[in-house]
Amino acid sequence: MFGPGPITPAVRAILISCVALFVLTYAAPAFMIDLFGLSPRAVFAEARLWQIVTHVFLHDPGGFGHILFNMLAVWLFGVELERRWGTRAFWRYFLATGAGAGVITVLVSLLPFEATRAVYGASTIGASGAIYALLMAWAMVFPHREILFMLLFPLPARAVAAIMGAIAFFSAVGGRNSGVAEFTHLGGLLVGWWYLQGPTNLKLALRYRLTKWRMDRMRRRFDVHRGGRVH
Repeated sequence: MFGPGPITPAVRAILISCVALFVLTYAAPAFMIDLFGLSPRAVFAEARLWQIVTHVFLHDPGGFGHILFNMLAVWLFGVELERRWGTRAFWRYFLATGAGAGVITVLVSLLPFEATRAVYGASTIGASGAIYALLMAWAMVFPHREILFMLLFPLPARAVAAIMGAIAFFSAVGGRNSGVAEFTHLGGLLVGWWYLQGPTNLKLALRYRLTKWRMDRMRRRFDVHRGGRVH
């Protein structure tokens, strides 16, 4: 079977929202990106604080690759995390890490370095920050699960997260942005790691154990066979 299986409610809502806004952005790119894309200059000068969240759901109208690969990643990583944590907890994680990556992007834009000056006046769009946070969560929850890195090389999830973080870091520090928001990617990884530390991680683990116990309890009421063929 390819992928994590049937789609879950929060992941479905994210996909629908992003596709709907992609259509609107395709129809009126300048208006949508100016109003909802994340521009640190607009956040400070015009108090457009909503951009810290709304930029997550916008994607580049110049091509389908950006939204296609982002939505594929949301589905691949998000479905099983939502099943494990529950829809409400997954929504909180996705929105908090996406917004947290936006906050880090805004703060980085204030640093007096050549690599960060361009961030202040640029508009950042896309769910990549939240997706990097999903990758971090996947690597922490399923560290030994294999992911096809670059769709070619099977590597453990924690190794893929480390490699992607290193690529984003050196690209950002080296100033080789080329339109990709590496600081937002790094922000997603850091916020995702921070979010899953301490009490939050314990709460999510307990929620998973409780859900698993309830499912096992329900299975005992029926004649359920794990795997194999039905005779």
